[in-house]
Amino acid sequence: MNCDESSSIPDWIIEHPASAAVFEEFGLDTSCGGKSLRYVCRSTDVDLNNVLARLHEVVEADSVASYDHDYREHE
Repeated sequence: MNCDESSSIPDWIIEHPASAAVFEEFGLDTSCGGKSLRYVCRSTDVDLNNVLARLHEVVEADSVASYDHDYREHE
């Protein structure tokens, strides 16, 4: 699953557990009742682009760390 602004916060966390820290950082409720990230940001006056940029940073860093860890295990 590719998460984006139309995905719910729980979907982000299920797909990318490291994203939970980003939602906490921005003060976004992780039990948003299945509302889209876009909706939650708009309703709380949080800049969606800032949240998405931070999410992509965290997800990318997590995937690189996972790849590095997996690679080193098989050396």
